[in-house]
Amino acid sequence: MKLTTKSITKIAVIAAIYAAMTLMPGLNAIAYGPIQFRVSEVMTVLPIFTPLAIPGLTIGCLVSNIISPIGAPDMVFGTLASFLAALCSYLLRNKAKALAVLPAVISNGLIVGWMITFFYEQPSTGFMTVMLYNMLTVAAGEAAVCYILGLPLAIYINKHRNIFKL
Repeated sequence: MKLTTKSITKIAVIAAIYAAMTLMPGLNAIAYGPIQFRVSEVMTVLPIFTPLAIPGLTIGCLVSNIISPIGAPDMVFGTLASFLAALCSYLLRNKAKALAVLPAVISNGLIVGWMITFFYEQPSTGFMTVMLYNMLTVAAGEAAVCYILGLPLAIYINKHRNIFKL
């Protein structure tokens, strides 16, 4: 992928929209923590249509995680989860759309669920139970966004592919 001014601009627009949707007052309150509903994750369908979404979503997530209650660990691990999800979604782009958004659910559930547990909880005998709970709740919120909002967005984009010709 050759980086041109146009492609860098598209990456920046994707990153800015993701960050704005995450940080928007009202929506930012539900974007962090063990039970989260990050509406900006609807954009995880974009790697199905363009590889430029991979760095765009990664940068957008990094910017969004600057204000995370967990701080630097979320900037590292949350951003890593988004990067891996975007990359895997891109690699699955020729499969069923429902399969292509699954990496976001799995990656965020496992990595962010682990991170929340590791940096919020004190090690105890119930640590593994809490971690499993956090993984499941993060994955459930991600699945809700990806499948209830993301799949209809993917269908719309698929019908209007000229949206990327800007």
